[in-house]
Amino acid sequence: MSKAFTRETDGEDDDISLPPLPAGSKNYITPLGYATLRAELFGLMDNERPRMVEIVHWAASNGDRSENGDYHYGKKRLREIDRRIRFLTKRLEIAEITEPSNHHGKDQVFFGATVTYVDDANVERTVTILGIDEADSLKAQVTWVSPIARALLKAREGDVVKLITPVGVQEVEVLAVRYPAPATDKA
Repeated sequence: MSKAFTRETDGEDDDISLPPLPAGSKNYITPLGYATLRAELFGLMDNERPRMVEIVHWAASNGDRSENGDYHYGKKRLREIDRRIRFLTKRLEIAEITEPSNHHGKDQVFFGATVTYVDDANVERTVTILGIDEADSLKAQVTWVSPIARALLKAREGDVVKLITPVGVQEVEVLAVRYPAPATDKA
């Protein structure tokens, strides 16, 4: 088969950047998470991709492409950028923005809550339940589909819930539930 008809790829799937959504579920996201993803998308389309196209064009004009590192790296980076643009576009199209501050002052756990809990080992932890595309475990953020979030959802302060872990079932007590305060419009 002619090389002209083969797909240029480096063996990676298109949507590997973040975990897939569970079948039949919605892509919940906070307004801040949506704005962050949208800013990344427009940054890639308006800045990063045109700059990389310019570099590839310059590298291609230098002649022999077979040993041209700038050209090969640029083409690879363009594929990565295009893959991320496709991924972000798909995720933003199906995003369902949910405002956590609507639950401000309530003691029940819903999407967007910051929950403090204590486990069987008497270890106290605080996590914020966010969307799949915005949660960052390094910032104590968990996705709403994670085992701890599923155990905590709809619980209230003082409730004891069961968390299924690889080592068995643990009991977790909800100590506090907080939501961000609603934004005040100052006109």
